[in-house]
Amino acid sequence: MKQLLLRALCLSTALTLGSVQADPTSVTQDSSALSDIPPPADVGAAAAPATPSAEPQENDRSATPSAEPQENDRSATPSAELQENDQPAAAAEGDLPAGEEAALPPGTNEGLPAGLPPLPAPVMDDAAAAQTVMLNQPLTSTVSVAQMGQAQGITLTGGQLQSGIVFTLPTDEVITNARLNLSLKVSQALAARNTSLQLMLNGQPLGTLPLSASDRASEDYQLDIPAAMVVSSNNLSFKVNDADQLICERDSDQQYQVTILPKTTLALEGQQLNIGTSLRNFPRPFIDPLRMSPASVAMIFGDNVTPGEVSAAAILSSWMGIQADYRGISFPVMRGQLPEKNGVVFGHPGEKIGSLTLPDSEGPSLQIVNNPDNPVYKLLLIVGKTDDQLRQATWRLLQPLSVDEPSLAVAPQSMPLRQPYDAPRWINTERPVRLSELLRKDQNLTTTGLWHDALRVNFRAAPDLFLWDGDSIPVQLNYRFPSESWIDEDSSLLNVTLNGTFLRNLTVNKVGLLENIWHRLGGDARQEKYSLKLDPYLIYGDNQMQLYFNIKPKASAPCSVLTNNNIKSRIEDDSFIDLSHTRHFTLLPNLSYFVGASFPFSRLADYSQTVLMLPEKPSDAEISTLLDMAGRSGNATGVALSQNSVMFGIPATGTLRGRLENSDILSVSTLAQVNFNREMLASSPYELNNHTLGVKVPNTLDNLRGWLTGDWYRQTLDADRYFSSNEDWRGFISYRSPWNSSRLVVMTVATDDNQLARLHTDMTSSRINAGIRGDTAIITDENGIRSFRVGAQFPSGQMPWYMMVVWYANQHAVLLSLLALFCSAVVGLSAYVLLKRHSRRRLQPNNNSNSAGEKKE
Repeated sequence: MKQLLLRALCLSTALTLGSVQADPTSVTQDSSALSDIPPPADVGAAAAPATPSAEPQENDRSATPSAEPQENDRSATPSAELQENDQPAAAAEGDLPAGEEAALPPGTNEGLPAGLPPLPAPVMDDAAAAQTVMLNQPLTSTVSVAQMGQAQGITLTGGQLQSGIVFTLPTDEVITNARLNLSLKVSQALAARNTSLQLMLNGQPLGTLPLSASDRASEDYQLDIPAAMVVSSNNLSFKVNDADQLICERDSDQQYQVTILPKTTLALEGQQLNIGTSLRNFPRPFIDPLRMSPASVAMIFGDNVTPGEVSAAAILSSWMGIQADYRGISFPVMRGQLPEKNGVVFGHPGEKIGSLTLPDSEGPSLQIVNNPDNPVYKLLLIVGKTDDQLRQATWRLLQPLSVDEPSLAVAPQSMPLRQPYDAPRWINTERPVRLSELLRKDQNLTTTGLWHDALRVNFRAAPDLFLWDGDSIPVQLNYRFPSESWIDEDSSLLNVTLNGTFLRNLTVNKVGLLENIWHRLGGDARQEKYSLKLDPYLIYGDNQMQLYFNIKPKASAPCSVLTNNNIKSRIEDDSFIDLSHTRHFTLLPNLSYFVGASFPFSRLADYSQTVLMLPEKPSDAEISTLLDMAGRSGNATGVALSQNSVMFGIPATGTLRGRLENSDILSVSTLAQVNFNREMLASSPYELNNHTLGVKVPNTLDNLRGWLTGDWYRQTLDADRYFSSNEDWRGFISYRSPWNSSRLVVMTVATDDNQLARLHTDMTSSRINAGIRGDTAIITDENGIRSFRVGAQFPSGQMPWYMMVVWYANQHAVLLSLLALFCSAVVGLSAYVLLKRHSRRRLQPNNNSNSAGEKKE
């Protein structure tokens, strides 16, 4: 209730501007009418909670809905005394000066997530005071169930006929209209029961939907939600009304099902608040950890963008990629003009970009200012005289900012170097790692009740982990089943899967004749630990282990125990996975490593041995794509690219050439950059002909070398034909660096800027990511993704010389066979000559004696 004053102020402003809210009780549906929609007066009434049975997972937002509104929830009905034409008691004018937060209304900064700076009261610049319309900015947004973390939707089935999902909204937005576009899929058996689905938001009832089935793919409904019920953190829950009766029906999992499809969306309208220009608010308003939809942060440069400015932007983009996590983020680029909304400006003191002139300063500086075109939105100015100053200012931005001022003079910064494979988001390969270490703070390894979701343990690993054939990765699982007498111990199992691959069913009791006899005699036969052996190929860059306690009640178990939430099943904290005996060794190029973990560039996660290369005159789309790649790398490793180096064009000499010869290269270009592409591809398997990318025809020596080394699966001709048969495409190519044979080049290429801009959307598709492999990946609108391997691979990593000999022999069976055949022929011919001479001496002794006598005479 303490948030009510701020909300009332914002709603009053919106009403003054003439904003119109739809009747919150109106409900429409495509196929049948809704019922039992509460009137606005009942919004604050208490209601029985629907307790979901789903456990939250890394990207899932499932949670138990609160039975009562919390103190900081803003779900109360706005005060009836605040009429449409009433003015707020106190209006803020201009930015809040430092140290005056105490003057805000009580409770303004309460209820915000831990670790985030408190949100100041809405402010308005003096220049915009006469224009009330600039205090708030109308906005619209849509959040889908898939974006809330439920990519497969929510299925209520069998004994799990109630569930909930949490979604969050930015704290600098006030919602004035909300509508739930609900899509359901109902089984015929459940529809035949003539039951209904109850919806609740933050513990308050929203309405009841009749559950009916049809031949259509889904049943679609539209439900208007009272805007005052939508707050920063929300719990939307679903419950089948006769769930208690259905639970008592055994084996009902496949019969009674209702699925809230992932295309279900929440459409929102509201007002964007002016949060002021204090650096303390960063990263808001540019990105907000509570926003569940993908973010977009405009990167602004002057007309003559420099490599140093792009390098500083890459540092910030990678850090924002970490903050965005699974939600995704993009970085549109603008030069010489300002964005309509929020943006980050990189430049030098006194430089003019659009209608904005950057402040003069001797050293690096940071400043947040109002967007001249709309003071509600902000511009973050990163200013420095030199490339190094720009990088230092950006690095300071990534450290905690406790200043309440809009500007900060940056002191000299020290950016530490990373070590190989030390990415914090990658699992440790130096020691066994407990499963409890891999959990988020809101997760645990305990489940309650008979019906529950699987425990999910997520971890990322370096993609070049290597084990010899026959070796395995040990996973020690220590677990406890409940010890209730009504549990069928012979049928209950702990189901273990990794990345969707079934591993094993672990039993409650030990299996075996002696163990069975001992158990029947009353002895303890519980199996509470097991060591799994994982094959190395099951470990990917991004992994999820699922542990599901499939508890089966006895046939004689009473119905009352089926709803007993007092029982617990758990995985012990000392369970672990051990990758300590793996090595880092693989064959490159391999584009699946790149799209999954930005490897091999992320081997040193700060990119201290990586060059980000663009053409001499890069386009906005090319710079934007490079920044998107930086954001993906930060998200994969949890490390900002503090040591990255950006080059425009290929240097001929000097220190930049030396850096090029000792680094891996990540390049972005379009086919319009003819000279740049021709120079990049000169010593590669690819060629540029008439503005078209093709694959060089291998000569006889290359074919012979490939055949001898066992490299029989190159698709040179297929890839060349596919390039020539498509007019518009985008994708990736990779090959050994022409400047260092132990280094790699990955080029992001497209036919034009329009195709290059589509690559960001492509990379959000799990289907396209899974289809990228080999050294050539081409994406078209018509055919999707096609991958080929056209060049030779080379080993990369660390391996002792004696193991390297064995590995080389294993990889080159044909060459080894030919070598063995040659050695056998040499040995055989030598033996033949010796044996022939020996037989001649044995069969013709007289000739030998005469020859010896003649020699003596």
